[in-house]
Amino acid sequence: QVQLVESGGGLVQPGGSLRLSCAASGFIFSRYTMSWYRQAPGKERELIANIMPTGSSTNYADSVKGRFTISRDNARDTVFLQMHSLKPEDTAVYYCNAKGTWPSEYGMDYWGKGTLVTVSS
Repeated sequence: QVQLVESGGGLVQPGGSLRLSCAASGFIFSRYTMSWYRQAPGKERELIANIMPTGSSTNYADSVKGRFTISRDNARDTVFLQMHSLKPEDTAVYYCNAKGTWPSEYGMDYWGKGTLVTVSS
């Protein structure tokens, strides 16, 4: 059974930091590109960061570049999102996503249930 379980969300003041985690199970984690998306109230879900299966390459949305860092630990089947200098506009539900990149997993696409991040004073 495939599971992606996000944790680490919560209420933080502007300028603060949070670290999100996403624990994966039920699939071969090291064969998947891992991504973090977010969805703010009344807005569409947006891709904010992803990391290739080996961790060799990362990509970020302009809105978070320089403030957020995505990383992964393939030994623990976990992906992280370290967030610094948080702004009220970062308030959203943050989702973990796994996309298969190996031929045997091509087309596989899994989602977590999300964790809420609220940036407010």
